[in-house]
Amino acid sequence: MEDLILKLKEEIIDILNLGDLTPEDISPEDPLFGDGLGLDSIDALEIMVLLEKNYGLTIEDPKAEGPKIFYSLRTLAEFIQEQQKK
Repeated sequence: MEDLILKLKEEIIDILNLGDLTPEDISPEDPLFGDGLGLDSIDALEIMVLLEKNYGLTIEDPKAEGPKIFYSLRTLAEFIQEQQKK
């Protein structure tokens, strides 16, 4: 799980051009949106593209499932692991 979280940190920093951050700056439990990392809806779309492109995953109902899946890096990693087991 920790290896996947580190990989996600690096991928998110890269796709969102967060060059002023390092993986160590991002806590796996911090919220990705709002007071946490401060991402917005455009960033969420970029992460959805990352999930599809790098992991072959899509979120069936983003409005219903998105807030839970995108809450933190840990919940995002848990979603990826759960989907890859299917």
